[in-house]
Amino acid sequence: MTTPNIPTKAPAAPRLTSLSHGGGCGCKIAPGVLSEILKNSSNLPIPAQLLVGIETADDAAVYLLNDEQALIATTDFFMPIVDDPYDFGRIAATNAISDVYAMGGTPIMALGLVGMPINVLPLETIGAILRGGQDVCRDAGIPIAGGHTIDSVEPIYGLVVLGLVHPSRVKKNSGARAGDVLILGKPLGVGILSAALKKEALGDQGYACMVAIATQLNKPGIELAKLDGVHALTDVTGFGLLGHGLELARGAQLKMQLQLDQIPLLPGVLELATQGMITGASGRNWDSYGAEVVLPADISPAHKALLSDPQTSGGLLVACAPEQADQVLDIFIKAGFARAAVIGQMVPGAGLAVL
Repeated sequence: MTTPNIPTKAPAAPRLTSLSHGGGCGCKIAPGVLSEILKNSSNLPIPAQLLVGIETADDAAVYLLNDEQALIATTDFFMPIVDDPYDFGRIAATNAISDVYAMGGTPIMALGLVGMPINVLPLETIGAILRGGQDVCRDAGIPIAGGHTIDSVEPIYGLVVLGLVHPSRVKKNSGARAGDVLILGKPLGVGILSAALKKEALGDQGYACMVAIATQLNKPGIELAKLDGVHALTDVTGFGLLGHGLELARGAQLKMQLQLDQIPLLPGVLELATQGMITGASGRNWDSYGAEVVLPADISPAHKALLSDPQTSGGLLVACAPEQADQVLDIFIKAGFARAAVIGQMVPGAGLAVL
């Protein structure tokens, strides 16, 4: 007696976040560990044309081409922060392109970086990830002109991005001056939302908010670079607001003061953090740089976690002259960054204080 061929249903594709030990910019190596790894890198030869290298942990490298042009080069890639493959591709691409905007430049071209568990993920899923990245690059006005792919254990996607900027308009993270006002372009809380998503505790509204903020290109960086009163730019990503704020303060040899009640937060994230929806990267971040930060004695654990919360595709942090603050805010608001806000100032001293 022969057994009939009964069609079997193909196994469901696994959740993308179930394949990664960390997601988004929370995948970054902790700042203290990274500093130890790179401590001997400064011994390498540095050509005179290299305007920005690794000396102040800036967002991208900048290389002088001629009197009118400097080349910006950066790369970013990570494991999934969401389960929807198209959204993952969009978020990863937006995050990678942001570093060019954070230097004040205009992106011109990207290369794809793709590592996928080929025997685990359907080709349709991988294709959707790449399509998400392509659509963001289209919005940024650049092609994905090539790249590299590997078969890897965890899904990895990102971009190498090249851009151009006038040499006089390069905005380093080390240029802040005493008295500068600090403006943050996006609210905090993406890491909190991602932690809730991984624990299946994030509703549809929270998910939509998370994707919207993480796929908003930091295009205002191009216009901000044209303002002489903008002295420093960086984007807030995996090390959280405190970590990237400290990089800015160290580079300028100044102290950063932040007003806790002025820092914008995404809807619902304070409540989620209070419930314990916090990434492991938040604690690792704090362990790396907490000794340099002074917090209010009565700060809640949730607020503390939000300050070190890894931001995937976070907002621009701007240090500008006080008289230019309104113009900076206007640039943000006209570009659709409605929650941009003044959050503090630069003063003489060292480290970072939250008031």
